[in-house]
Amino acid sequence: MNGVVTTLSQTRDELAKQGNVVRMITPKGRRTIPLPTYPEIRLTLFGGRKIARELDDFSPDCVHIATEGTIGLSVRRYCLRRKLPFTTAYHTQFPEYVRARLPIPIRWTVALLRWFHRPAVRTMVPTRSIKKLLESRGFTDVVIWSRGVHTDVFNPDDPVEYRYPRPIWVYVGRVAVEKNIEEFLDLELDGTKIIIGDGPDLDRLADAYPDCHFLGYKFGRELARHQAGADVFVFPSKTDTFGIVMLEAMACRLPIAAFPVAGPVDLVRHRETGFLDDDLGRACREAIRLDGTAAQRYAETRSWRRSTERFVSHLVPRDSGSGSDQPNYLN
Repeated sequence: MNGVVTTLSQTRDELAKQGNVVRMITPKGRRTIPLPTYPEIRLTLFGGRKIARELDDFSPDCVHIATEGTIGLSVRRYCLRRKLPFTTAYHTQFPEYVRARLPIPIRWTVALLRWFHRPAVRTMVPTRSIKKLLESRGFTDVVIWSRGVHTDVFNPDDPVEYRYPRPIWVYVGRVAVEKNIEEFLDLELDGTKIIIGDGPDLDRLADAYPDCHFLGYKFGRELARHQAGADVFVFPSKTDTFGIVMLEAMACRLPIAAFPVAGPVDLVRHRETGFLDDDLGRACREAIRLDGTAAQRYAETRSWRRSTERFVSHLVPRDSGSGSDQPNYLN
C-alpha cells in the first residue's frame, strides 16, 4: 500500500463507474524478485512476451504506463514497436529515493528517467512544483494530473481516543529512509508521537525511539479514526511528489506540519490548512494553533471523480477504436 497504489486503484474504479473497461498489468501472478533494499516491492522478470500477448488480446484504445519498472519497460517497448501512442506518469522522485539508499548521482537516474518518458505523448505529474522540476531537468510534454480523497471514508467521525499525553502528533506512510521520518522523531515536542505504517526501517526506528508509538499498517475507516483522534499530521518527507496522506489527514480535520517543498507547497495553504517551515519543529508548534475545520473544507473539494476526469483528458487514443461506445483503458 502506498500513494501510487491508491491513485491507480481509485482511478480504475472511477473509470469503471463511467462504463469503461480497464485492465491493469501488474506483478500479480508473475515471476518476480524483491526490489533491492525494498523487498515489499516486487519486480517482474522475463514477462515481456506474455505482456505483449495480453496487450494484443485486450487491444486497448489507450495505453498508460504507470511506473518506470520492468513492466513499464515491456509496455513501452511494445508500444514503440507498434507505433502506438501512450502516456506515462511520474509518481515517485526516484532520483532522490535512489540517492538516499545508494551512492548513485542524482543526474544519472534523472537521465535514465528522461530517456524512459521521452517517447510518451504526455507525462503526467501530480503538482505544478513537480512539473516545473521535471521541465528544468529536460522533460517535455509534462501535464498535471492531481489526486483526490474519499471523504465518506476519511472524515473526523468516531475518532480513536488515545490514552497518551497530548498533543498527539501523527505520521502516516512508509517507514523508510527516504521519508525523512527521523527528523520528526528527533523533534523535542510536548505530547506523543505516533507512526502509522510499515516498511524496511520499522524495526530499526522502533528500537531507536522507544518513546514513540509505532502502530503498523491501518486501512480505511480504521486509519481514518486513528488520524481523526490526533491533533496534528506531521509530514517530514522532502521527496514526495504529492502526499495523498496529507489530503486524507485534512479530511479528518487535521492541520498539516511540513517542510516548504514539492508536495506540501502545492497542497497545504500556509497558515490556513497547515504550517510550512524549514524548521519542522516550528511548523508543528504553529500547526497546533490552527483550526482543522479549514483543512477539512479544503479536502472536501478534492474528489477522485474530478481527478479521474483530468486523467482521461490527458489520454491519447490509438488511431483505430474498439468499436464500443466507451474506450478500453490499459493502466
